[in-house]
Amino acid sequence: MDSEKSLFARRFRGYYPVVIDVETAGFNAKTDALLEIAASILHMDEVTGLMSIKETLCFNVKPFEGANLEPAALEFTGIDPHCALRAAIDEAEVLKTIFKRIRKEMKGYGCKRAIMVAHNAAFDLGFVNAATERCNIKRSPFHPFVSFDTASLSGLALGQTVLAKACESAGLGFDNKEAHSALYDTEKTAELFCFIVNKWQQLGGWPIAEEAEQAQETKPEDGSDAS
Repeated sequence: MDSEKSLFARRFRGYYPVVIDVETAGFNAKTDALLEIAASILHMDEVTGLMSIKETLCFNVKPFEGANLEPAALEFTGIDPHCALRAAIDEAEVLKTIFKRIRKEMKGYGCKRAIMVAHNAAFDLGFVNAATERCNIKRSPFHPFVSFDTASLSGLALGQTVLAKACESAGLGFDNKEAHSALYDTEKTAELFCFIVNKWQQLGGWPIAEEAEQAQETKPEDGSDAS
């Protein structure tokens, strides 16, 4: 595959989207523990341009030293951060593993940077950025503040902003008993993102920018229409 001309690189202006979900012990990215993180790696078919999930990585994370653990948040997620059966891993090791995998995919598709896809993305990006800084990781593959928010995208495409309702509207199904685990929520968010991107393509919405650029290049210099 000529990575310089891959559809993936052209589709998102050189950005490689990665779907992320985090489960946490509160809402404050600076003080509250990151407890679970999952990342869905995406694939784009070079013939059809259709997107799908290639692989999902998921880790239980050890609370960082001095992390706040809000009882209400733990009750909501059902996570016991002290349970030995979680086989939790240090933040730094988790992030380095995920970042290494993302960079491999970026290189393969000829993309210059990753962009986070998440439902209410500011929350997940905030926790990943805070953990990256806390672990003294110099370089994250993710853009520091730009993201694709499936809450906004599904609001536009499906008239729904809640993940469960958006998935149901898209015919993807959603099991509320499985929700609030990083693995399940990431894969449902990834399915939703792929559905919206693929549907937009099928409706003729892409590669509209490329076609417009080609039309501009073939337009006579005097501005008149060619006949």
